Amino acid sequence: MCRHAAWLGAPRPLAELIHEPEHGLLRQSYAPRRQRHGTVNADGFGMGWYDPGLATPEPIRYRRSIPMWADANLPGLARVARSGCLLAAVRCATVGMPVEESATAPFTEGRWLLSHNGRVDRDALRDLAEGAESACDSAWLAAAVFRRLRAGCGPTPATATVNALGEALAEVVTGAATKDPDARLNLLACDGVTLAATAWGDTLFHRPHPDGVLVASEPLCDGPGWQAVPDRSLLLATADGLRVQPL
Repeated sequence: MCRHAAWLGAPRPLAELIHEPEHGLLRQSYAPRRQRHGTVNADGFGMGWYDPGLATPEPIRYRRSIPMWADANLPGLARVARSGCLLAAVRCATVGMPVEESATAPFTEGRWLLSHNGRVDRDALRDLAEGAESACDSAWLAAAVFRRLRAGCGPTPATATVNALGEALAEVVTGAATKDPDARLNLLACDGVTLAATAWGDTLFHRPHPDGVLVASEPLCDGPGWQAVPDRSLLLATADGLRVQPL
C-alpha cells in the first residue's frame, strides 16, 4: 500500500525522486517492483520540501487525489522545486478509506512532514489521533506522531534533540502494533534537517551518497549501493550520518 521516497543532503530537485530515475515514484505509481500489498498506486500523490529562503521553517506541500501520471503540471514543478530535504509519496488507498487530498501524504504540522506506507486499525490510534485531517488510517497515524512530537518538544523541533523524530515514530509504531498485530507501519518523516523512517511490514531501502542519502520503499534505480532496512527497524539520518536500529 503506497510507495514513498526522501532525500536528505545537498539541494536536489524533486524530479530526482519522481521522473528522472528509471524506477522513480512516477514508475512506481503504475508498476512498483517490490510492493507486497496492492499493484497500482493511483489514489493520489504528494510531495513536500523546504525552502531556506522563506521566512518560515515550515515545508511547502503539493498534493493531489489523482494518479501522478495524470498531472500535466507536475514535471515542471518537480524540476524547479529544489531542496536539501525532500519527501514524496504515491498512494494506494486502504479499502474503505476515502480518496481525497486530505487523505494523501505527506501530512504536515509545523516543520514536520510524514508519509505512511501500510495499514492500521484506527482503534489502535483512537486515543492519539485528535486533530487528524482525514478519516483515513494514515492521517490518524500522522496525528498520533505529531501529538507525540508536540508533547516532547513543543510546536517545532527547534529545541529538540536530533533523536526526537525517531523516538516519536518508534513510540507510535510499537504502540499501534501492540493493539493491531497485523498492522503495516512503514513511516517516513522529516523536519528539514533530520530524516526518520520505520520498516514494519513492507520494504524499505537506503542508498548513501557523498552528499547525502536516499531513502525509499524500493530502489529508484538498478545502480549499486542500495541497502535493505531489516523489518521492524528504525532508520535515522542527519548531516552527521545514518544509523539503523531494531524497534
